[in-house]
Amino acid sequence: MYDITTGTGDFIANGVVSHNCFARVTHTYMDMNAGRDFESKIVVKVNAPDLLPKELRAKRWKGEHIAMGTATDPYQRAEGRYKLMPRIIETLIQFRNPFSILTKGTLILRDLDLLADAAGMMEVSTALSIGTLDEDVWAKSEPGTPSPRARLDAVAKLNAAGVPCGVMVAPILPGISDSPQQIKEVVTAAIDAGATHVSPILLHLRPVVKDVYMEWLEQTYPDLVPRYKEMYARSAYASSSDKRALGEQVGKAIDAAGGLRPKPRKRTPGRWRGRAETEAERLKSEQLALL
Repeated sequence: MYDITTGTGDFIANGVVSHNCFARVTHTYMDMNAGRDFESKIVVKVNAPDLLPKELRAKRWKGEHIAMGTATDPYQRAEGRYKLMPRIIETLIQFRNPFSILTKGTLILRDLDLLADAAGMMEVSTALSIGTLDEDVWAKSEPGTPSPRARLDAVAKLNAAGVPCGVMVAPILPGISDSPQQIKEVVTAAIDAGATHVSPILLHLRPVVKDVYMEWLEQTYPDLVPRYKEMYARSAYASSSDKRALGEQVGKAIDAAGGLRPKPRKRTPGRWRGRAETEAERLKSEQLALL
């Protein structure tokens, strides 16, 4: 993964709460707390689109895959105001640099045409994080985020447009969203939306995040507190046997739903050019595609 989020930042209100978000710890790097500050403030790297082409032109850059959304979501509410992603995607298209996006934000559909263009030229993939379809669990654990059904609609629209999109069933909350029926519902809906992959992730509680989550758990599901204290007493992660059992459960649900669909085919062959494509090259590429 390559980090393009260095540079000038703006503080604005966030207003989206995910009690289990592992990115909470990043706020502590900026002398803010992982609780209320994370839920009410966000740092927007407003010059990221200006920095990106400079970095991609550097001799040291070899066209490595760029993963966006692996720490914080690029399609949070702030993106609706700042509109950074269209410029970023346009630059990645210009340089033919492969990339992927993980998000909970249905705002990604605003950039559907750009993403479809990119997917026709190089390796591009997307994924929506959908931990549950249970409306009550969603409302309690991820208030302010797009509804799970709206996210599924985004998965379907991305795949229909030729942009490979999978589903991260994440995080799965023990005792809250991990029943066989809950898991089956998410997996079946993901398959119906044409998901290119369905990958489960059982909740992990790293330091700082654990404190915030356990406080929420005590207020919302107090009867589960002893179970969580036992599960996460020695590690931030659930046991290997728990993760293996979950993987097997999801695998069976995928098979029962008819299996995964093949990824959409690229419209034109992609290749890393190592520099911005000239207008003449672009036109030649389009002419060859027509032939």
